[in-house]
Amino acid sequence: MQPGAALFVSDLHLSPDAHATVARFLTFLAGTARTAGSLTILGDLFDYWAGDDDVGEPFNACVVGALRSLSAAGVPIFFMTGNRDLLIGDGFANAAGLTMLPDPCIRDIHGVKTLLSHGDALCTDDVDYQRFRSMVHDHAWQSAFLARPLAERKAEIAALRQRSEGEKKVKPLAIMDVNAESVSAALRQYGAQALIHGHTHRQGQHTHVVDGRSCQRWVLSDWHADRGSALACTADGWKFID
Repeated sequence: MQPGAALFVSDLHLSPDAHATVARFLTFLAGTARTAGSLTILGDLFDYWAGDDDVGEPFNACVVGALRSLSAAGVPIFFMTGNRDLLIGDGFANAAGLTMLPDPCIRDIHGVKTLLSHGDALCTDDVDYQRFRSMVHDHAWQSAFLARPLAERKAEIAALRQRSEGEKKVKPLAIMDVNAESVSAALRQYGAQALIHGHTHRQGQHTHVVDGRSCQRWVLSDWHADRGSALACTADGWKFID
């Protein structure tokens, strides 16, 4: 990887049970990421996040400490919440030494006006999910949920995850991908030349023609025990690295 690259990752789904994936990510933070110009995490860093009052839990503290070490080494870290860790807030950001990003947001990546998003908002064919997403992104709902005891929140999240996994098994794969018209609308709205997102776990590069403009969409991969992936962006080009 060329030193100074802007690195993008998403969908690591870290948890105390995912030992190999966690080890891979910690190695990445201590190695490859140290030569980067920046690291941007586009959501679902954790398999779930019950609230920033859980930041001191040993597993969470380990990941937070590794991020802070990278930040202290001079590599700026940017973070956007995903659907699994949407309750991450300023407490986590301050502890990890990173900067929170809204979803979506525009960044200049080596001269390319780029739209960043976790990606789930673009999966508009999944009407039931979008209804659920609207509810859990509501500030009043989040405030009420975070006011509940931590143990109660964790139990509720576990139940939601179990239900979600069951629903995925019966949903057509097509509706869980981004909607092409929604992608074009977002690129048009922000006047972006490129879009980087995760969520769908379908790593790839796609071309969208928007009002006569050729725009590139880069989809980040999820991480597994035997594989991790990042998008490395430099002035010489963009490419996936394993």
